[in-house]
Amino acid sequence: MNQSSPPRHAVVIGGSLAGLLAAAVLAEHATVTVIDADPLPEGPAPRRGLPQARHTHLLWSGGARAIERILPGITDDWTKAGAIRRSLPTDLVTKTAQGWIPRCGEKQFNISCSRDLLDSVVRARVTGLAPVTTLQQSRVRGLEGTAARVTGVRVDTPEERDRLVTADLVVDASGRGSRARTWLQALGVGGIRQAEVDSGLVYATRIFEAPAGAHEMGFPIVNVQSDPRVPVPGQTATIVPIENGQWQATLSGTRGGQPTGDPDAFIPFAKSVRDPIVGELLEGRKPLTDVAVTQGTANRRIYFEKAELPDGFFAVGDSVATFNPLYGQGMTVAAQGLLAVRTLLRAKGLAHPGIGREAQRVIAPQVATAWELATSQDILYPGATGMKPRASTGLLNGYVNRLMTGATTDEALTAALFNVLTMSIEPTHWLRPSVVWHVARASDRGALKAPPLTAAERAVAGLDPAPGTRTGAGITGPGAGTGAGTGAGSGAGAAPTGPASDPVGPADPVGQAR
Repeated sequence: MNQSSPPRHAVVIGGSLAGLLAAAVLAEHATVTVIDADPLPEGPAPRRGLPQARHTHLLWSGGARAIERILPGITDDWTKAGAIRRSLPTDLVTKTAQGWIPRCGEKQFNISCSRDLLDSVVRARVTGLAPVTTLQQSRVRGLEGTAARVTGVRVDTPEERDRLVTADLVVDASGRGSRARTWLQALGVGGIRQAEVDSGLVYATRIFEAPAGAHEMGFPIVNVQSDPRVPVPGQTATIVPIENGQWQATLSGTRGGQPTGDPDAFIPFAKSVRDPIVGELLEGRKPLTDVAVTQGTANRRIYFEKAELPDGFFAVGDSVATFNPLYGQGMTVAAQGLLAVRTLLRAKGLAHPGIGREAQRVIAPQVATAWELATSQDILYPGATGMKPRASTGLLNGYVNRLMTGATTDEALTAALFNVLTMSIEPTHWLRPSVVWHVARASDRGALKAPPLTAAERAVAGLDPAPGTRTGAGITGPGAGTGAGTGAGSGAGAAPTGPASDPVGPADPVGQAR
């Protein structure tokens, strides 16, 4: 903070991951108060305002690198707390719409752990910053100010109703249930457009005890995706090894094919998707939790950046856009957007006129990228509601489908796929001549016909050897099929998304990261 300037104060509404990262960014320029309706846990414990934390979350390289830049050393903190750094696609067994992806040497990576652990490590770092304080069990009633300028918030705290908290900048990170549009309308700000695409997705999660020795050997993430090109409900099944020797298993289904909370139906559902491997791996495993079910997973976007926002306000994270959690975009979109806000604030300062509106605009490209990916796929499922894809989408998706087909046999295209899906490189990477050359020659000749688990992995999981199939990793490469690795690298995971303004987007390689 520049001590020669007048002291400034910022308010962040919501102690979500996005809210915490916003506080860390703003702490360079002001004192920051994070206001949350719930008590914030001291460690990795559930937070009532984040019910989706019960489901599988993976942080992919693009997002975690952004968080690493905001909070240097956070990757080491995560791994010390029990998270697992996984090489991609080395430590991933995934069947995309086009087929099994070979487990070659590392192209990108992710951080595997429960959402509670992931958030707790970030929360401890951010609340430990000197300029940051929290106002917990406190509910924001509305924004203070006018249509031209937000000057603070009105809050009900445990001690006082309708308390005024003044601020030079207010950031709404209150999530999917944000009331920002209503608050702004009360100030006279109207015409804020909203869009929605809903595939009717429901997802269900249960935690199991992993087989003895599975974590020690670096058992891979295992995932079977749906194929949105086929006019049937999209169903997926995923196992993610997380901390404490546990497997977190998540099932999903779009309208007409949703999973339920029935524990007896969990494994049969997992066996009924396009390949039964997830159900086979879970069979005989000891369940450690009940089945948690979440509905209401529609893609929703609020176009704050196109409105005449008052100065001193912007929104971030799920307050701006929520995505089908299977595409794993939320955490990465928020982190990369806030990294862009940090660059803006360092260049212009918190006192710059219109800084809130400018912050909203620099967040928009990351949001638009993820939105195009998620909605262009979700609208294809039976019964999906919302806007229809643009006419150009079919041609672009055809190219991406061919690229993904090639990724099942050509390591150069496997690398191109993960570079973009983890939001590590812009999707224009897929249109580079070197990539187009490989796409033109793409073929599934020689593609894997069975899950590329090694013989050792099948043995530790109690599965019989797969007769007549390769038990190795497919395309060979450094460390192929050897497990998670222990190095933290220079960043951390990201989210499998297609970070482009182009309306392209295959299903994500693992899913459920938010």
